[in-house]
Amino acid sequence: VQLQASGGGLVQAGGSLRLSCAASAFTSHYYAVAWFRQAPGKEREGVSCISASGRSTHYADSVKGRFTISRDGAKNTVYLQMNNLQPEDTAVYYCAADVFVRSEFALLDSEYDSWGQGTQVTVSS
Repeated sequence: VQLQASGGGLVQAGGSLRLSCAASAFTSHYYAVAWFRQAPGKEREGVSCISASGRSTHYADSVKGRFTISRDGAKNTVYLQMNNLQPEDTAVYYCAADVFVRSEFALLDSEYDSWGQGTQVTVSS
């Protein structure tokens, strides 16, 4: 499946952005989808993921209560609503997908084979 991430931008601390990850394949509803981010000089980290059914979600501790992941099957799109953004959220955000994702490892990048290009999120203080 091919993925297209969008929605990044520049926002002040406390602001919000919504990222979108659009999938090319009509069978995208078979895929679990995750968001990762990578800040300059840091390793890529898992932010959030959603199961193929949409019934299960996971969040990194650093974004719990601020970020919400969701999916729209009709649009083959997964969203990441990011509220109360902070400067430490500044990073390039990537979406990734795979059919077989182990729940206990859902925020590990090794679980995903398909990746979209990144979208830059910059939060100013």
